[in-house]
Amino acid sequence: MSEPVTQTLTPVTHDLGAFQVRRVLPSRERTMVGPFIFVDQFGPAVLPVGTAMDVRPHPHINLATVTWLFGGKYAGAIDHRDSLGTFATIRPGQVNLMTAGRGIVHSERGPEAERAAGPRLYGMQTWLALPDGREDIDPAFEQQANLPLIEDGCTTARLIMGTLWGRSAATTQHSQTIYAEILFAPGGAIPIDPSADERAVMLVGGEATIDGVPLELYTLAVLAPGATLKLASEGGGRVMLLGGEAFTSQRHVWWNFVSSSRERITQAKHDWDEGRFPKVPGDEDEFIPLPKVPNTRANL
Repeated sequence: MSEPVTQTLTPVTHDLGAFQVRRVLPSRERTMVGPFIFVDQFGPAVLPVGTAMDVRPHPHINLATVTWLFGGKYAGAIDHRDSLGTFATIRPGQVNLMTAGRGIVHSERGPEAERAAGPRLYGMQTWLALPDGREDIDPAFEQQANLPLIEDGCTTARLIMGTLWGRSAATTQHSQTIYAEILFAPGGAIPIDPSADERAVMLVGGEATIDGVPLELYTLAVLAPGATLKLASEGGGRVMLLGGEAFTSQRHVWWNFVSSSRERITQAKHDWDEGRFPKVPGDEDEFIPLPKVPNTRANL
């Protein structure tokens, strides 16, 4: 019998004082799982009263960002603003999909109403590389709240993107993508069908196993392709399932830029450094400068 997990990726943890961010993709061992080229998990955390997440305006190209917040004890909210003029507050159970395409600028900040009580943060931010021929499409933003919920005894799964368990999410896909949050009560289980070229799971709370193999908290377990597997939990847990179409062409990553072209990334660096990206309405006064050495880099 083949092993259900072919690779285990341990995240790099960035301690931001009030909360931690764990980055598992891209890594030295692997750059992508399906279209997912960046996977951050943050929290759970309660921030000090009067503070909040404050990510100043910054640019992206040739990717789509997916922001997902968890419910429960650490449920919080994030205000999103972008250079299209979008203002949206993301809350648990909603997905924000921001398509950068040829270029977009956005900021992410804690809502003012939550700062007085001590904001709570617990969730995921992922990036999806855009496919060949569509990397420089028009930028766009969408928020989806009416997402399919699959319930089976002690298991509930919220489908964020793609088609799984016979249900489909309305969230736009630029390439074939699967993304879901799975919550287990004690004794819960759910099949993971071979519905994508590449798949991975991340345990983000509690405990769970994949075909009897225990999952390690916050690590990314890349699953054997083509195998029907069973995800289960004896004591209860929360697991993210992600993956999709395998890319046949390489993607390069430098800071917030992703592209199949090194020259395109170089141009984006110059454009940001020289102020050629658009401003974010309502958040024009601050920005994140181009770093000399970025925290995120791959294939460059």
